[in-house]
Amino acid sequence: MSEQPSVDEEKRTTLRRFAALGTATPLVGLGSRNDTDTGNSETRAAIRGYLATTPGAHFSKIRDDLKLGTGETQHHLRRLVEAGAVETRKDGDYRRYFTAGQFSDFEQVALGYLRRETARGVLLALIRDPTATGSDIARALDVSRATVSTTAKELDAVGLLSRADGYAVRNPETVLTLLVRFADSFGEDAVAFASEAADFIRFEPQS
Repeated sequence: MSEQPSVDEEKRTTLRRFAALGTATPLVGLGSRNDTDTGNSETRAAIRGYLATTPGAHFSKIRDDLKLGTGETQHHLRRLVEAGAVETRKDGDYRRYFTAGQFSDFEQVALGYLRRETARGVLLALIRDPTATGSDIARALDVSRATVSTTAKELDAVGLLSRADGYAVRNPETVLTLLVRFADSFGEDAVAFASEAADFIRFEPQS
């Protein structure tokens, strides 16, 4: 039987994979005499690379996916925020992180809620069928009507959904673009949606 890789080896492999993405667009000011050419710079590059592919990830997801310790994650995220390489915003019980300067406020909010399974399901259902009712969405997601109503109310409060006349996604083109671009980082439902996304893009050539 082959030996299983140790936790440290798995961590190094994961960090190196994401660090390659993070160092593709180096940012000035992230290194120092204390951490250049050490694991510190590699870890920060890995976090940057991870956020490039998983924008809006919250603290625990970053820590767990990169196999970092809690204090280690706190330290490096703080340094990246201080350096201006990473932005952060509070999202209910979560604090989410983004590559600095890459997303508008609306996009950051959308990305955060697209990382919530039920909220993402509601948005997906409405992009697929803008006429869907709360009951339709509840059946599609296999959740209660009350759950859909509560989620829709929250999405309305943050500007992602209008409840003025039924349910309607605000800026649906932007939400669709984010869903498709980062589908792999959301879940299987988003990946499936991305494969059929062309059906939801309406192109009307000018005469």
